[in-house]
Amino acid sequence: MSDRYCVVSFPETDYPPLTLPQHQNLSECLTIQNSPVLFGCRTGICGTCLVAIEGNIPPASEEEKEILEAIAPGSDRVRLACQIDLTNDIKITLL
Repeated sequence: MSDRYCVVSFPETDYPPLTLPQHQNLSECLTIQNSPVLFGCRTGICGTCLVAIEGNIPPASEEEKEILEAIAPGSDRVRLACQIDLTNDIKITLL
């Protein structure tokens, strides 16, 4: 496990920020914490966890880009929360 931690916050909600280890499985942790982000398949194909992200994280994989282009074309801040590699502090806005 990493020594580095990242803060995940949820602007526009009353949900408190979470401090998680870097590279944490975001979908697993947010589900355990009962966060406002909903998850379905957790494999990046259903689009249930579509969110807007502020923060510096690795780019989407080619597979995720295909899904995003189908469900949220033209938005560069939109990601699937289940596919995010948590590398820095981020803000998640529900869509």
